[in-house]
Amino acid sequence: MSDDWLKMTAAGLGREIGAGRIDPVALAEAYLDAIAAHPDSARIYARSTRARALDEAAAAHDRARAGLRRGPLDGVPISWKDLFDTAGITTEAGSALLRGRVPARDAPVVAAATAAGTVCLGKTHTSELAFSGLGLNPVTATPPNINDPEAVPGGSSSGAAASVAHGLAPIGIGTDTGGSVRIPAAWNDLVGLKTTSGRLSIEGVVPLAKAFDTVGPLTRSVEDAALMLAALEGGRPADLAGATLAGTRLLVLETVAFDDIRDAPRAGFEAALERFERAGAEITRAPVPAVAEAMPLSTLLFSGEAYGLWRDIIEADPEVMFAPIRERFRGGASFSAPDYVAGWETLRNLRRQYLEATAPYDAVLVPTAPNLPPSAARLMAEDDYYVTENLLTLRNTRIGNLMGLCALTLPTGTPSAGICLMAPPLAEERLLRLGAAAEAALGLAPK
Repeated sequence: MSDDWLKMTAAGLGREIGAGRIDPVALAEAYLDAIAAHPDSARIYARSTRARALDEAAAAHDRARAGLRRGPLDGVPISWKDLFDTAGITTEAGSALLRGRVPARDAPVVAAATAAGTVCLGKTHTSELAFSGLGLNPVTATPPNINDPEAVPGGSSSGAAASVAHGLAPIGIGTDTGGSVRIPAAWNDLVGLKTTSGRLSIEGVVPLAKAFDTVGPLTRSVEDAALMLAALEGGRPADLAGATLAGTRLLVLETVAFDDIRDAPRAGFEAALERFERAGAEITRAPVPAVAEAMPLSTLLFSGEAYGLWRDIIEADPEVMFAPIRERFRGGASFSAPDYVAGWETLRNLRRQYLEATAPYDAVLVPTAPNLPPSAARLMAEDDYYVTENLLTLRNTRIGNLMGLCALTLPTGTPSAGICLMAPPLAEERLLRLGAAAEAALGLAPK
């Protein structure tokens, strides 16, 4: 029976706990034992937190027996990307620069999720300082891709995705600055939610670029994503009952998103669109010029802030870093303060133009990534290939970050090919309802 638990959605586990058919302690032990036994566990988890997990599971057990469960995820185990501060537990952000860093308290989102009854299984590997969409990290570890053992898993929430895809957590919590939840979710056939910047606290989360950093879950279902969002902010989950695509208006964004796209991601995307149309959605294809104008601002705004935050720490010991990550940070060194301020003023104007152009639609759709996961060995061997594949990987997801949107990636049924639905800022509940309907149309909703 415990093997079956490792394949269930978090919502399903929560319902079984509520019905008295699963004991939270036995569930935590099943996951911890699976982590210990998995041949690639050390590539997925930077460290497991057995003592904390069993203490939290025991408290959930007592609440369940007393009829005092705190919510639908009370007693459900989850993993945390190694950016989130956890009291007394090493948090190193995948970098030798932070080796041995032990925070004194939980990040507010960790505290909120713990208050909702979730059980912390451990900390998962990440791209170094979260600054890559590929998930390649020779400093600590590169987690395995569920579809191709020779390929990278996507990043930077690489271990978060691998923990769920390999049955070592029902939910992984990651961060997304330019695509770091959605890329690993897509490349491992998961659901990934990028929240609106500012909706969830990033206090106590090792930063990359605070103006763009967001927190979000990687899950097996849209329902799980909705429940986890509520747990992370201490709120109520979106009501997904009766969600339908019938009568919805969806815009396929033709600007930038299909440039240099590979065959498999395009095929998965188009097949998904056909299913949406059969479910009653009206599909329109059109450009949005503001997107093309915004894309060149990426290096200025992302790298400029990232290097500003990390310059002194990096330059104090630069040789301990993975060189492509170090040089990507250094790419922000040449920008001035006036450049940065002017860039943000331009972006705010482009965001307004984008929202005006897309207002008639329920969501804007793009292929989550225009490429499939590349070979880890080739990325290590060819510097130019690393740079070009990393930029291509994050190209489509970065649209959502630049435009300040919330976004949801769903698997299409084509391995490692996702479809991304984007909605206006703070429209997560509407987006999740749409995502639940899309999931059903794709025939991928968990039974």
